[in-house]
Amino acid sequence: MLELSGLIQELINVISIEMTVLLTAAMPVIELRGAIPVGISLGLSPLHATLLSFIGSIIPVPFILFTIRPVFNALKKTKTFEKVIHKLTHRSLNNSGQIQKYGAWGLLVFVAIPLPGTGVWSGSLAAALLDMRFKWAFPAILVGNLIAAVLIFALSHGVVSVIGA
Repeated sequence: MLELSGLIQELINVISIEMTVLLTAAMPVIELRGAIPVGISLGLSPLHATLLSFIGSIIPVPFILFTIRPVFNALKKTKTFEKVIHKLTHRSLNNSGQIQKYGAWGLLVFVAIPLPGTGVWSGSLAAALLDMRFKWAFPAILVGNLIAAVLIFALSHGVVSVIGA
């Protein structure tokens, strides 16, 4: 009986670690760029952390693409959020020159660059504000995020290998 409860506790620990990585990857700013190292630091293999981070970071994309414009339009009508939404919209559109110029290819490259301020949240916001069609935006974001995941995996795996040696 004691062995079964230990097994159940271990299963709960693994599930909570995996949920932590998934939810961390779904958060704006952090995304998979932060979730992969978090997963590795929690004891997951670099590949496992990367796969979970990729899945977690893609989850918000359809919601952002389909809902951000109506939400922003509603919030613009309130005195409390009018300036914040205007500033956020203006900043996103100013940083989306590459996306405006090259369309889905520009969006893919923008999301793939593993730097702060780029990623699925920023790319989805820019695509929605630029009125990019879902059938072009989602695959570009998906592939760009996959490229970023591979790059962060390679960096994280290299760091783990160096530290482990």
